[in-house]
Amino acid sequence: MKWSEISIHTTNEAIEPISNILHEAGASGVVIEDPFELTKEREDQFGEIYQLNPDDYPEEGVIIKAYLPVNSFLGETVDAIKESINDLILHDIDLGLNRVTISEVNEEEWATAWKKYYNPVKISEKFTIVPTWEIYEPVSSDELIIELDPGMAFGTGTHPTTVMCIQALERTVRPGDRVIDVGTGSGVLSIAAALLGAEDVRAYDLDEVAVTSAKLNIKLNKVHDKVSVAQNNLLDGVEENSADVIVANILAEVILRFTDDVARVVKPGGSFIASGIIQPKKDLVKDALIDSGFEIVETILMEDWVAISAKRK
Repeated sequence: MKWSEISIHTTNEAIEPISNILHEAGASGVVIEDPFELTKEREDQFGEIYQLNPDDYPEEGVIIKAYLPVNSFLGETVDAIKESINDLILHDIDLGLNRVTISEVNEEEWATAWKKYYNPVKISEKFTIVPTWEIYEPVSSDELIIELDPGMAFGTGTHPTTVMCIQALERTVRPGDRVIDVGTGSGVLSIAAALLGAEDVRAYDLDEVAVTSAKLNIKLNKVHDKVSVAQNNLLDGVEENSADVIVANILAEVILRFTDDVARVVKPGGSFIASGIIQPKKDLVKDALIDSGFEIVETILMEDWVAISAKRK
């Protein structure tokens, strides 16, 4: 079978919404080529330092690659993807070069080539993200392992917005907490909350692909007794004062729309962790949270991204 590789040269800000567009269009796997990865010192599971090839990465911006089966509808699918990406400008999302190219690859090449981008990565004091095909031995007895299959959907869990959320969850979640993960994607934040001792975790996403992916990853990590996944629009229909912690790794524009709902659902004294925020929109989100009755506890910065931890008064 032949596959078409669609490559979009864009910005860090556009990674999440473009990845969503590609998955909704039926893409089987997404690869992010970010030149920031070249500056990281990496070790493989045997402790050997290895380097990535600079030729695989753009000089500026990022390249998002996805794979679509070559069929009679390919042209229409690609046109729809381009149109949806261009529509992101209406939401003040910087698309950068916004250069889209198409090439053809064989199934055998596609099935293995993208795996070179993913290795075990320690992303916080406690957590290490491990691709399912890697054999990994924990370095310490208190290390927490999250296994993900990036081929399912929504990346590897090592994007800065996800890393900041997990670091904030480490400092926030207490044993026995009830946690809600809004816009769960791969389910990685729900898995992290469960491994940190949360008693009940509810993961919501509007996208059916995300719901399926999250369910698979949650079973893979053996936390399905604590985590439930459902298709839902943000916090619609969720009961008041029902969560100790709410976490949302979504666009700033979406966060701004439901801060009052977060204040309704989280318990007094409970926490809200919001990520997916580009730096220019940091103050807008902070002001909205304060207006909804939150106190800003912590602001985390990583690359061009911001995560905000707030507590309901």
